[in-house]
Amino acid sequence: MPRRVGAATRPGAALTAAALSLPLGGGRAAPRPPPRPCPARRRRPATAPLTGRLLACRTPSAPRPEPAAAGREAAMSLLSAPVPLLRVYWIGLLVILHQLRHRLLPRCPPTPAGNSESEGQEAVRKIQEETSSGKVEFLYCDLASMKSIRQFVQRFRAKNCPLHVLVNNAGVMLVPERKTEDGFEEHFGLNYLGHFLLTNLLLDKLRQSGTHSHNARIITVSSATHYVGKLHLSDLQSRCSYSPHGAYAQSKLALVLFTYQLQHLLAANGSHVTANVVDPGVVNTELYKHVFWVVKVAKWMTAWLFFKTPEEGASTTIYAAVSPEMEGVGGCYLYNEERTKSADVAYDEELQRRLWTESCKMVGISD
Repeated sequence: MPRRVGAATRPGAALTAAALSLPLGGGRAAPRPPPRPCPARRRRPATAPLTGRLLACRTPSAPRPEPAAAGREAAMSLLSAPVPLLRVYWIGLLVILHQLRHRLLPRCPPTPAGNSESEGQEAVRKIQEETSSGKVEFLYCDLASMKSIRQFVQRFRAKNCPLHVLVNNAGVMLVPERKTEDGFEEHFGLNYLGHFLLTNLLLDKLRQSGTHSHNARIITVSSATHYVGKLHLSDLQSRCSYSPHGAYAQSKLALVLFTYQLQHLLAANGSHVTANVVDPGVVNTELYKHVFWVVKVAKWMTAWLFFKTPEEGASTTIYAAVSPEMEGVGGCYLYNEERTKSADVAYDEELQRRLWTESCKMVGISD
């Protein structure tokens, strides 16, 4: 999944790795009911505490812990890095074994990630050759930069194109501790906040493009690692104890929470727009450049058997974007083109609202 993405547009429609717009059908169709939520939202008691989900940094004025407490704290500090690592690789192994059950044939080599404007232009050229269409245009956007996102939205608006489908599919994985130009931890800033801002700035275009018979669609790509992710609302930037595995899993959990809250708001406003979240599986791309060398060697030797090809990894996203079965359906977690259950914590409505409010503050938009 690329750090920087571009958009291809044409009169009457728009296509992009981060924002994909295309007509969902033509002609007249019988009116359909408003978007249907999926799965059922489970309310959390208003008085229930968020224990286990909040992480607070110690302040200099905190009282000195007792020896036993200090020992437990030291032990927890030592476990802060390996525990997220083991959780991420364990869930990855489970997904790989599940994929192996579905196919045992050799696969294609990985597709390079598009991280530059030149690669985006090359992708447009190939599309034009394969479709014999000159109505494709590239627009550059860096999801790690709030400034670049706002500039991209301005350029896209100037095209005066409808926006029928928005696909949020940029990201990094297991990068060393570093920040975006806006000062955000890179996993959280690029994988989550970039898509959060982009989606909110394009919501009015999506609402204008959606109709009773053909809802506009928002598809956000998460990962099975969200099942082992923990959202630390008091330390979303992972300043207290950084783990690349924990930060990555947290960003993917945030995307699921964001999608469910977004669908709730869209439905409450009667918008002809749906929001769903997708798990592509373990896909053979260049996203694994920051994993341990042992994992790289194992991937190189076995990816043809265990990993999905990029085409297979994209199938569920395409299904969510154009399938008639998903017309008017929102709030779903999709894997292998089927609706499935996400992590229990993702249905916590209070956590969804609190993350949304905090995200609005971080990117500088109104809640």
